Amino acid sequence: MAQIGIHGMVGLAVRKWVPERTWLMLGIVLGSLVPDLDNLAVAVATITRHSTEGLHRTLTHSLVFVLFILIIFYLISKATSSKLWQNLGLGLGLGVLMHILLDLLIWFNGVELFWPFPAWINMWTNSTPPEIWMKLMDPAEMLCLTLFYFMLDVTARKRKTDMEYLRTLRVWMGIEAVLFVVLTILAFTLGKIYYTINGAVYLFSIVLSICIIIRMRKTIEAA
Repeated sequence: MAQIGIHGMVGLAVRKWVPERTWLMLGIVLGSLVPDLDNLAVAVATITRHSTEGLHRTLTHSLVFVLFILIIFYLISKATSSKLWQNLGLGLGLGVLMHILLDLLIWFNGVELFWPFPAWINMWTNSTPPEIWMKLMDPAEMLCLTLFYFMLDVTARKRKTDMEYLRTLRVWMGIEAVLFVVLTILAFTLGKIYYTINGAVYLFSIVLSICIIIRMRKTIEAA
């Protein structure tokens, strides 16, 4: 998986190519993060001492998942006679596709694109990144989230939206920056327990980011 902050920033960056449909951009940015919620299943399996095999970068990183989202939100739209749900579903589907593409381009483990068929696609099969780089990838999650929140802050000030929330956003931005520094230090000083700490922080951060995206939907959707 590429850093969720990178996914979020890419989701925001496509705004100028997206038609103005209510909830469409919101869906794209949310969908850019949603696939990595499969780490919650990994966490539960780890805590309960079950196998984590097949839980990450499989179902939620597949074309089946995209199709499922489109169908479900289309049916909700028809049932409620509201085009908004179809816009949201389309945005989520596009966001998930963007997430998958980024993971294929800039991550080293590949995805099971055609799940449930066991066909992993990894464009970096013959590449072995330096060990120090792999150590820094985890704490870099927090750095990328800091940049994502900064991008939201700049966008909100430019569009004059969600101004009353910016102080809170900057607090979270500062917390993520501090976490980046702390986790970088811990990555080189702790043993296996570091991965437990990092995992807990990561899961909290991705859920927090989804909440912030929903809270700042006016900024995300503003032209």
